[in-house]
Amino acid sequence: MPESRASVAAIDASPMNRLVLSARLIERATLRYTPAGLPALDFRLEHQSELSEENQMRKVSLQIRAIAIGTVTQALSTLALGDAGTFAGFLSGTRNGRGLLFHVTSLG
Repeated sequence: MPESRASVAAIDASPMNRLVLSARLIERATLRYTPAGLPALDFRLEHQSELSEENQMRKVSLQIRAIAIGTVTQALSTLALGDAGTFAGFLSGTRNGRGLLFHVTSLG
């Protein structure tokens, strides 16, 4: 077991918080503006896939709350509900400390 911990430590040598997720847009709120005047869009994504874990196939299905702030909101506003895309950004905790929030910074 110590050997696998060493391998993980080598991978995690520098702090990183980056998420790239293929998902479908399943919910979108109305465009709003931050106190600084930036456009902000709250939405929800759904991901489904089949991945290998320890040489076993595993079905993965999840929904995640997301937010976009700034110019990326324009691209997200053009997506229809059900449209798929590749969403990239970072994770943060929610204000109330319950759960995660995906901050989308780019859409591919």
